Amino acid sequence: MIFPLHEPLLTTVGNFADELGVELHVVGGYVRDMMRSAVRKDLDFTLVGDAVQFAKRFAERMNTHAIVYERFRTALVPIHTPEGLYQCEFVGTRKEEYLPNSRKPIVSEGTFEDDLRRRDFTVNAMALCLNRERFGALVDLFEGQQDMAAKLLRTPLDPHITFSDDPLRMMRAARFAAQLGFRVDDKALAAMRDMAERITIISQERITDEFLKTLAAPKPSIGLELLYKTGLMRHIFPEVHALAGVDLKRVEGHAYRHKDVFYHTLQVVDNVAEASDNIWLRFATLMHDVAKPKTKRFLDGIGWSFHGHEELGARWQDRIFRKLKLPLHHLEYVKTLVRLHQRPMALVDEEVTDSAIRRLIVQAEEAGETGLNDLFTLCRADITTKNPHRAETYLQNYELVYQKTLVVRERDNLMAFQSPLRGEEIMLLCGLPASRAVGILKTAIETAILDGIIPNEYEAAKTYLLAHKDSLLAQTDAPSNRRGDVERRIADKREATRKPAAARKSKT
Repeated sequence: MIFPLHEPLLTTVGNFADELGVELHVVGGYVRDMMRSAVRKDLDFTLVGDAVQFAKRFAERMNTHAIVYERFRTALVPIHTPEGLYQCEFVGTRKEEYLPNSRKPIVSEGTFEDDLRRRDFTVNAMALCLNRERFGALVDLFEGQQDMAAKLLRTPLDPHITFSDDPLRMMRAARFAAQLGFRVDDKALAAMRDMAERITIISQERITDEFLKTLAAPKPSIGLELLYKTGLMRHIFPEVHALAGVDLKRVEGHAYRHKDVFYHTLQVVDNVAEASDNIWLRFATLMHDVAKPKTKRFLDGIGWSFHGHEELGARWQDRIFRKLKLPLHHLEYVKTLVRLHQRPMALVDEEVTDSAIRRLIVQAEEAGETGLNDLFTLCRADITTKNPHRAETYLQNYELVYQKTLVVRERDNLMAFQSPLRGEEIMLLCGLPASRAVGILKTAIETAILDGIIPNEYEAAKTYLLAHKDSLLAQTDAPSNRRGDVERRIADKREATRKPAAARKSKT
């Protein structure tokens, strides 16, 4: 079968291969996505010969450069064209194999058939010839086109062999299922269950990269559920694995059960995925109830409680980020959303004060300029009740709170909130050296603004400081008035705006 290839770059690189007398194919994801009418600008080329030298010479022809990975005998060539930037990876035909306890593959030369056989799934093991005489000719040794039509992920070889050669392919099965909406072959699923523990030989960086790609899929729950059902999640993310399960408590003939937090979380992640491509919002959503198993308690007369799970879940993120080797500059964003995800529901009453709204705004924007909007996206997605009237009521309540935050933020100039008086100016006005006292005064000004005592303006803050500095400074030496205690008093005021936990009904 011959496929029409319209990208000029494919003709260019094919003609160059003919000049050098090299057999060249484009393989893998490009071929698969072309059959799905999907656009792809990451191109994988396989050639019989020295891929690194070919890439270097092609880069010279295209007035660009080659990034060489000598250990794997591959090279990446970025090429700017009128159609956009193409990332072209050139690989010599090869075989790869992982020893039982190795994290890195052994790469050796192989035939073109070896190269296709070593690939993860049949839909990724198809190739198109780029040489002039057979330009666009399909090479499909393992019925990949048939599996494309059936939307099936099947391995070219026995799945135990394919997954043993590179255990990360088990995670790739989950990722492709979520990305493409394909079903994983029963034999491959069985092999994934059998070999789940083998994923532990793979480096954390590769595992995390694959996990985030799954989370970035159009419907992440497909991949996440596969990771759980095959046992992979237990090894790669035990905190998420632990969310699964339902406890039943019988008291005086009444049965109390809570929802399965794992499947609730999957639904919330999918809801967020429909609203946003922000991978860190999706990750925060995955984490929003992560501490529920740890905080689960049964309270007589009330039922199941997860008191404090949002705060504990936020504190866990430091450990989780380091264990997964996630980029730490996203840590505070995730912690903030996890910590605050129940706060808006506590502010649905009409009598909630502007002070409580101000605190929510300031705390949410610790996650950055999109923090407040992202928090409400998470909150809306967290409504998973099957009762349409109840769901609509919750959405309306959230919208009322959200609109109020917009009014208060604009009116009180709370964008990127901080004291109008910086520490250096407080030191100058009060004749203080750098010390704990400066921080206490700065916190007092911020508290006065958030409580509505003074407007968020420079002159008002300065007047307040000069009027109260003596009384505040007189308290700085008392242990009960250290900055930490001031902050705890702020937190106490914040808690006072909440409804009692037993009086709030679950939104899910």
